Amino acid sequence: MTRSERFSYQPGGAICGLAVAALLAACSQPPSTQEQRDDLARSVIEQKKITTPDATSTATTTDGYKQDLARRIAQVNSTSVYIERPQALLRAVIVIKYVVDRDGNLVKSEILRSNRDRHAESSALGSLKNTAPFPKPPAALLRDGRIELSESWLFNNDGRFQLRSVALAQMGE
Repeated sequence: MTRSERFSYQPGGAICGLAVAALLAACSQPPSTQEQRDDLARSVIEQKKITTPDATSTATTTDGYKQDLARRIAQVNSTSVYIERPQALLRAVIVIKYVVDRDGNLVKSEILRSNRDRHAESSALGSLKNTAPFPKPPAALLRDGRIELSESWLFNNDGRFQLRSVALAQMGE
C-alpha cells in the first residue's frame, strides 16, 4: 500500500471521525466550582447522619419521610450512588412504587416506569430491598398501618444512580 493510498479520502472515515469528536464533546463535563464541591461534601456528611433503621423518622410530611428514605438508600448503597450532578442525558430512569409498614418493613415494591434497562431495574429494586428495614414512619403519615411512596432512580451511563428526592440538578438544567 502506498502512502497516498493510506491517507486517501474516505467518506465514511470523515463521518466516523466527526461522530467520535461529537461523542467526546458530549461526554466532557464542565469542571465543578469550589462552592458545588462544598455543597456536595455537606450533602454526603448529612447522608452519614441518617438514623439507624430501628429508629422512628422525625419527618412531619410524606415528602420529608421520602427524603429520609432516599438518604438511607444512598447511604446503604453508597458504592452504587453517583454523588455529583447527574449527566444531562440519563441512561435510565426507573420509577418504583413501594409500601412501608408501621415497623419500617418493605411490604411491596413494583416498577411503575422503565426504559426496559434490565440492569438498571435490578439495581433499583435491589438497592431498595437491601436497605430495608427502614426507619419507622411517623404514625401521622400512616394509612391502614402503611405508607405508600414512589421514587425515581436516575442512572448515569456508568450504572450508578441518584434518587430524585435528594439528587442534585442534572447537567444542563
